[in-house]
Amino acid sequence: MNMSEFDDAYDDQQRIRGAILETPISDLPLRDPILVCSTSSVADAVKNMNDHHTGCVLVEKDGKLIGIFTERDVLTKDFFRADSHTVPVESVMTPNPETLEPEDSIAFALNKMSVGGYRHIPIVDGNKPVGVLSVRDIVDFLVDLFPGDVFNLPPSPKNAITNSIDGG
Repeated sequence: MNMSEFDDAYDDQQRIRGAILETPISDLPLRDPILVCSTSSVADAVKNMNDHHTGCVLVEKDGKLIGIFTERDVLTKDFFRADSHTVPVESVMTPNPETLEPEDSIAFALNKMSVGGYRHIPIVDGNKPVGVLSVRDIVDFLVDLFPGDVFNLPPSPKNAITNSIDGG
C-alpha cells in the first residue's frame, strides 16, 4: 500500500516528538559557561557577556554556582547610577537559579524554560556548572531536525513565488 502525504506528516510529527522527548541536553553543542566571582562588579559581568557574545554569566562563590546574571537583569535593574561600576554582581543577580543536568531531556528543558520564562538555564554536574542552555540552542536543534524544510524557504515569505501570478 502506498503512503500518503498524511502518513508522511504523521511520521515527521512522531520523529520530532521522539527527538525532543528522548534527546538529552548533553547531545547539544552547549557553550562553556562564562563564570564570574560573586564579588565582581556589574560592569565586569557585562563586559564578560559582551566579550563572549552571550546573554548571561554564571556567578560562583567558593567554586559553587550561586546565581545567574542575564541581559534581562541589565535592562530591568537600575544600573545607570554613578556607582554602577562598583556594584557587586552578587547584589543584583538571580540567586539559586533553576538548573538542569546533562542527562535531562530537551522536552524537560523546554518545559522548565517555558514555565519559568527563562532564556538561559545553567547545566550542572552536581553543583559544578558545565554549560548553559539557551533558547537559541533549542531552536538550532529543531532546525536540524528538518533542515531541508527550513533552509529552503525563500529569503522573505512576502517574496515567495506563491504570491506572484505565476505561483498560483
